[in-house]
Amino acid sequence: MTPVTTAAASLVHRIEVRPNAEQPDPLADRAIEEARKRFGLAVSLHTASLFLIEGELTEDAVERIARELLADSVNQNATRGTAGAPEYGCVVEVHYKPGVMDPVAQSTRDAILEMTGQTVQVRTGARYDMHGTGAPPEDVKRFAQAVLANTVIQDIYHEPYHPESFPAGSPYHMQLTHVPIRDLDDDALAKMSRDAHLFLSIEEMRAVRDYYREQGRAPTDVELETLAQTWSEHCVHKTLKSTIRYRGEPIPNLTADREGHTLHDDGSVTIDNLLKRTVAAATFELMRDTDLKNWCISVFEDNAGIVGFDDEHAVCIKVETHNHPSAIEPYGGAATGIGGCIRDVIGTGLAAQPIANTDVFCVASPDVDELPAGVIHPKRILQQVVAGVRDYGNRMGIPTVNGAVWFHDDYLGNPLVFCGCIGLMPLDKCFGEAKPDDRIIVLGGRTGRDGIHGATFSSAELTDSHADEFSHAVQIGNAITEKKTLDVILQARDQGLFSAITDCGAGGYSSAVGEMGENVGAVVTLETAPLKYDGLSYTEIWISEAQERMVLAVPPENVDAVRALCDAEDVEVCDLGSFGNQTEGGDTGAPGAPLLTLTYKGETVGELTMPFLHDGIPTPTREAQWESPSPREVASTADIDARLRELLAHPNIASKHWIIRQYDHEVQGGSAVKPLVGPHRDGPGDAAVLRPKLTTNCGIAIGCGLQTALSETMGGDSYWMVLAAIDEAVRNLVCVGADPTRIAILDNFCWPSCDDPRNLGSLVRAAEACYDGATAFRTPFVSGKDSLHNQFTTEDGRVIAIPPTLLITAVGIVPDVSCCVTMDAKAAGNLLFVVGDTSADAIAHTDLTAGPANAATVASLISGGLIASAHDCSDGGLLVAAAEMAFAGRIGLDLDMQAIACPSPIDTATACFAETPSRYLLEIEPRHFDAVVRKLRDSAVPFAQIGRFNEHDRLTLRTATEGQRLDASLDDLRSAWLKPLDW
Repeated sequence: MTPVTTAAASLVHRIEVRPNAEQPDPLADRAIEEARKRFGLAVSLHTASLFLIEGELTEDAVERIARELLADSVNQNATRGTAGAPEYGCVVEVHYKPGVMDPVAQSTRDAILEMTGQTVQVRTGARYDMHGTGAPPEDVKRFAQAVLANTVIQDIYHEPYHPESFPAGSPYHMQLTHVPIRDLDDDALAKMSRDAHLFLSIEEMRAVRDYYREQGRAPTDVELETLAQTWSEHCVHKTLKSTIRYRGEPIPNLTADREGHTLHDDGSVTIDNLLKRTVAAATFELMRDTDLKNWCISVFEDNAGIVGFDDEHAVCIKVETHNHPSAIEPYGGAATGIGGCIRDVIGTGLAAQPIANTDVFCVASPDVDELPAGVIHPKRILQQVVAGVRDYGNRMGIPTVNGAVWFHDDYLGNPLVFCGCIGLMPLDKCFGEAKPDDRIIVLGGRTGRDGIHGATFSSAELTDSHADEFSHAVQIGNAITEKKTLDVILQARDQGLFSAITDCGAGGYSSAVGEMGENVGAVVTLETAPLKYDGLSYTEIWISEAQERMVLAVPPENVDAVRALCDAEDVEVCDLGSFGNQTEGGDTGAPGAPLLTLTYKGETVGELTMPFLHDGIPTPTREAQWESPSPREVASTADIDARLRELLAHPNIASKHWIIRQYDHEVQGGSAVKPLVGPHRDGPGDAAVLRPKLTTNCGIAIGCGLQTALSETMGGDSYWMVLAAIDEAVRNLVCVGADPTRIAILDNFCWPSCDDPRNLGSLVRAAEACYDGATAFRTPFVSGKDSLHNQFTTEDGRVIAIPPTLLITAVGIVPDVSCCVTMDAKAAGNLLFVVGDTSADAIAHTDLTAGPANAATVASLISGGLIASAHDCSDGGLLVAAAEMAFAGRIGLDLDMQAIACPSPIDTATACFAETPSRYLLEIEPRHFDAVVRKLRDSAVPFAQIGRFNEHDRLTLRTATEGQRLDASLDDLRSAWLKPLDW
């Protein structure tokens, strides 16, 4: 955090804002519940919001600020000064550490300036008055650290905090640092890589050393940091792009004629650039079809993938992870995760308008008792990552419309936080390129120490000490700053004021300017960057990942116009230098190489050739090994009623309404199908549908597939896990009315350390499945991201590795949103069909012929208006899906599984709970029976009628041979589904 010194004494005013006595205090209620459950503290508790204001304000001004600005006069009261501690209890106060971004304080400061004309400094905090506790102080301290604060970013006080003045940053004194690397051996190189948080491999460190040997000089510190950011796993995907020798069980469907694959006599296979030969290869093979080539506008090139929407606009989509920061500070980690993904969309082409957000969270069980040192409780992590995404998206006015949550105890030390954003952009604004002489213009937030080493940190393995070692990687975002910056950028785009744009994300200016200037070079004057506080070195300015910053390439003649837009929207702007810089061509007269030059107050502090920066990373062949894990055990399902209730109440299947209802789905006015559906808006929708242009009925469906239960951790195989995830994502979109010939997908790999050949073998199988699944379903990958060091080492040396996890996000075109269907049952008397085979396999194998055929057939039935409701069979199997349809629609359902399609005989329980992919449940009006059956038979897809919706409130199951197997109240089933995560 920021080094501080005490500023000259000035008056700090303290204002406490409390709910009125008769008003609810949800913050206190939650804290009381956690104190009781986890710490056995029987307390009553009251809260107050704290505002510390430093500045020359009159007493009347302070009183007016308290009364008119900070307190809601109906529900709150504001008091000045410091209230005493409760007579029987104690006080806990939580305040941000110096240097941590405090968005509420920033907004308060701006409001005070507007109200009084006075420039002040503001810091905020929270006060907890705990009454009636006789607990030892150490128990109160543990409770405060675990529930009330995060000591990575906050300080805890056990008495009211009212300083005489705020800490202030110390000025930075320039000192150019050179790093002696040219004479280091491998041991010393490895030590430098780890100790300096470069996280480069020994081969990469050797390449850096050899480069500087050829240069005949030592690198500066900022040059090493630039290489580390650019060569980080996060930025360059070096594992997925490497050449891999795979040994072990054969990869399904892999043939000897696949380009970039060499099959050896010993059964092993060498893959030349795994990403290029699998994920990317699938897309480029599909794009040989002229129709798909024209639809896929930009793939794997920009911050987000771009596909066509209509004759005027395109859709772009990006999904990223923010795992390590969220493990340390979950609220800030998730908020900056979604904020960064929004900026990716803004920074695509010549800027897109964000129209929707998504999120997926993978955490350990919320009921876990024992925590390793350095681990935040998973319940708190989930609550805080939800709050981070909620606050950022809601404040920017972007609906959060789709997502998922998956629980597994191996996520305990390393939760996964996936954040996505979808944007809309004019077709003529899909591409941009920085040109020589363009100015490097930065808009938005100021630069601080937050986020230092964020990109390289993602390549580190987490340990019990990570919160202390990497606290500098934590970032806190400010959605209001990003919203204002977006408003400027869209105006500047429409006026044609810039040539290119990118977000300032992982690696900060280093990545943004380095990538934009790859072909033309750049000269950067670091001292011109606006800072949050004094004391930042030139290196910290260059690699900081402080949020809400966008970098534009602006022709010199347009700079004043951009500044004027920024002034009008109250957005900070700076000129950081210029694009266009190259080495001397030498005696041959050939043009020189593009060059990156960094200066600070007139002194050159760094200089790197762009070819070495972007192409100099070594690519050694990596070894991968894979063997089948022990087969999974199949739970007994003799008692169908008990098993159904158990599954509905399982956290991975139970309702996520407590998360969903915190998000705004209606903002921007285009939500055609929302996350919760049915007459009471409590049914689990399969996918969301947006109508982004209110002048047309054309829509966008957004869904996802996540099948971690089929990974090696669960006795499965990542190959089949990935195919099931692609199949699930497609089914979710098809069920709401998307055209399966216009679905684009994204891959997000999250794996334990791939330095282990077994994990790398699992990754290889997953990537090969991406190729097979995408080509079979004809769903091109357009973007993706990977995070490959997700494991946690406890203080006693035990490694907790996450399950191999791949999230598939899908975006599809809905030709007419008025034809969309939802999953809730619509009317008594309607029939229930299942499309697709059901098998007894413990590990579900996706049929790459049946899956696409089933999807095409169901889509044609929906587009033909023959389907009343549709729902995919996924986690929990057919009976769970049928129950969800019934209780979402409040309509009874009578089932008979006797006619269910299956390749070999299965018992009733297996028919109920098998999780075979590629299956759909369809509700059909009796008048459409003949047309639907004719279509299904003509398409040669397996199907069966398995039930009828009726005028009662129960779910029943009978068979001709076994009689009644289930008779359950829909209210009871819905209650079982709603209760587990009702936080």
